[in-house]
Amino acid sequence: MISTKAVRVSLLPDAVCGEAFAEASRFRGDFYACLTGRRDVLFELADALLCADGPVTSPVDLTLVAEHRRGHGALYDALNRGRLDVVRLRRTLAALSQPKAADDRLVLAVDVSNWLRPDAECSADRLFCHTFGRDQHLMIPGWPYSFVAALEAGRTSWCQLLDAVRLGPEDDVAEVTAVQVRRVVEDLITAGRWHKGDPDILVVFDAGYDAPRMAYLLDRLPVEVLGRMRSDRVMRRPTPTQLEYSRAYPRGGRPPKHGKEFRFAKPETWGEPHTATVQVTDRYGTARAMAWDRLHPRLTTRSAWIDHDGELPIIEGTLIRLEVDRLTGGGDPLPLWLWSSATGLTGADIDLRWQAFLRRFDLEHTFRMIKQTLGWTRPKLRTPAAADRWTWLIIVAHTQLRLARPLAEDVRRPWERPMEPNRLTPARVRRGFRNLRPALHCPARAPKPSRPGPGRPLGSKNQRPATRYDVGKTVRRPESISERDRIRP
Repeated sequence: MISTKAVRVSLLPDAVCGEAFAEASRFRGDFYACLTGRRDVLFELADALLCADGPVTSPVDLTLVAEHRRGHGALYDALNRGRLDVVRLRRTLAALSQPKAADDRLVLAVDVSNWLRPDAECSADRLFCHTFGRDQHLMIPGWPYSFVAALEAGRTSWCQLLDAVRLGPEDDVAEVTAVQVRRVVEDLITAGRWHKGDPDILVVFDAGYDAPRMAYLLDRLPVEVLGRMRSDRVMRRPTPTQLEYSRAYPRGGRPPKHGKEFRFAKPETWGEPHTATVQVTDRYGTARAMAWDRLHPRLTTRSAWIDHDGELPIIEGTLIRLEVDRLTGGGDPLPLWLWSSATGLTGADIDLRWQAFLRRFDLEHTFRMIKQTLGWTRPKLRTPAAADRWTWLIIVAHTQLRLARPLAEDVRRPWERPMEPNRLTPARVRRGFRNLRPALHCPARAPKPSRPGPGRPLGSKNQRPATRYDVGKTVRRPESISERDRIRP
């Protein structure tokens, strides 16, 4: 049997393989239940993504795969008019076994990846997406998607994609991301992946997000925000106590709301760190981390806080400065500034935070894999709704690869080195998925025989040309109260 061969080649215990087969089959059944329209075609399309030879270059080529038993017309009809219960699928993904960090903590990474569509004039809701090419920054029209994924511990190219949201021109990225992360965390709690008393879920952001604001938006959740800070930021120390204030200002006066400045670019304002650690790594040499406790930004009634009611909050956290000897790709290693919403961290906690931030780049490997191998951005779909369905199919396919990770055999090419069991990359697991599929649950029904339709009458013309859409621009928000009142009297 194929399943026995897979178990034998994987060199794992029978109980582990049996549990992995059961979880993969159960997920396939739950995914089929989430499909409410054109479900058989969409299910077989996901299987064709996993069983195709080589990278996916076009969706229509997947109809030639043996696992896809329907024609190309049914494929495009499913992408354009199929129905998918996204809420149920999100909960299904959250109910799976999630990877965790070294201290048995859930670590979530959030980032935006762009589906570039520069020539799609008939596609709505396109935005100018920032990309980098040929040593210059470019703004290309496309659909930006915000992803949330659970990260593993250690160096790996695996992660579990949990959610994807397409950003629109009127969306505030921070607010949309906060709603997205809140929904994912609540689904994880409902599914029993986090219990009261467990360590807080660590949510990692890059420099494109304002970490203190994300901590404020995610308040009252069992999460800790860890984000990268720009090297030109200025933060404030804690508010001085009454004794400290009386010593500094013996003549009295109004007590200050914020402490002294902490300028990232001026070491003379740093003072002694509360915690300092030194570690020797294989990839970066000696890593030196310094941390200052209870630092916060001084907020003003501008930009993102312009509509805030009441007194502006003081959002305290721990500031971490990481410095290494070298980088893997060469170049001058610049210091890395991180801010955590947790306070009172020890040296071991500081090392865990910056190591978890480095694991955030595993999500970049996932983006590269779903684009180059699974062909996420290859289809020339017209409507955003069809793009959303295709995106969720890609997430489902990648999830099945993760579930099949302990089962797949190493189908390697002659010039490739053999890999240890359960250490295969997603692309190499995909090579052996076709051997595993017959042993997994396949609820899709066989197609019914039918005759092709009459098609368009001979000589008729398309009287309804497609609507053209301009590329939308992200709505600019007022920077001051006077500007807000002038725009919205």
